[in-house]
Amino acid sequence: MLAIDVSTPQTPADFGQPKRVLVVEDEELIREMVALALQDEGYSVSCVDNGRDALACLTGRRAEGDDRAFDLIVLDIMLPHINGLDLCRVLRQQGNPIPILVLSAKASETDRVLGLEVGADDYLCKPFGMRELIARCRALLRRARTDREQNTPEVFAFEGIELYPQQCRVVVRGEEVNLAPKEFRLLELFVQSPRRVWSREQLLDRIWGFDFVGDSKTVDVHIRWLREKIEIDPSRPQYIVTIRGFGYRLG
Repeated sequence: MLAIDVSTPQTPADFGQPKRVLVVEDEELIREMVALALQDEGYSVSCVDNGRDALACLTGRRAEGDDRAFDLIVLDIMLPHINGLDLCRVLRQQGNPIPILVLSAKASETDRVLGLEVGADDYLCKPFGMRELIARCRALLRRARTDREQNTPEVFAFEGIELYPQQCRVVVRGEEVNLAPKEFRLLELFVQSPRRVWSREQLLDRIWGFDFVGDSKTVDVHIRWLREKIEIDPSRPQYIVTIRGFGYRLG
């Protein structure tokens, strides 16, 4: 396998760890030019010159549990052993979501459509300019980051409690717990501000609203119900603690 690992001494184009790009291209001059252009932008670049070695590299890392060993593939179509279209198809069948930018001398509409249909995310025809290549790489990486953020549920956690606001779901010590709406909103308020003391009046205003007409003992009742569902021993609560003369807090 011909492999080139290019370190990234410069500041990467995106903040945080350098983005990792796998360049799969059998033409040495193009491969080196693309690698150097990506390196200049701060990316960490690895190169292989055929589809079989690219697949072995990608599937080997996934088998080790590293789905994001690379953040992007720049992929030629006309490759030895396994062509780029087949490589796209295999990766998508395996459930690998890595963004793929195809490079190809085949510029017809049919070729571009075929490349996109088998799993490529973008298609760049040869010859191409390096500035356009970099711009397309950046766009694919931005899109992938946005997709990951949108697909990652927001979660609040506190000592064995995991609360997922978007899913209205609560897991306590590994077991899912069903809460009534007011109980869920109480717990959500607590886990967002651990160890903050909330008075009954503050809880009424936040959960029931300013126009609530009723007794502050309503809070006590709901706290008792909540404790029965999340505490190991509701009579000796470890999560929802009473602060005498003030109110309640989490922890």
